[in-house]
Amino acid sequence: MPNTYTQIHIQFVFAVKHRVALISQDWEERLLKYITGIFQSNNHKMIQINCMPDHIHILVGLRTHQSISSLIQNVKAESSKWINDQCFLKSKFSWQEGYGAFSYSKSDLPNVIRYIQNQKE
Repeated sequence: MPNTYTQIHIQFVFAVKHRVALISQDWEERLLKYITGIFQSNNHKMIQINCMPDHIHILVGLRTHQSISSLIQNVKAESSKWINDQCFLKSKFSWQEGYGAFSYSKSDLPNVIRYIQNQKE
């Protein structure tokens, strides 16, 4: 839609199935790049992404052409398929059902970015 302006910042959080610590430091950077690519190919702006062995935090500038539920369904399906195709694990990888989605104003972004960056501390 022409002349439409939105400013929607969403932090997504979702976990590995059963919160098992399966995301290894050996391949987490490749996973984060892959997930970033999924968001970007769907025309959303990646602001910050980081993970722990059992969950992931993603802060994006959300475009209005796609619902949150369809976006996250797509991200989880594509990324779990990618993880399994790479054979990083001996067993099948999957994300836990559900997710968290939290909206923030532009003025909140520096604190949210810092929070996501410092997940491992």
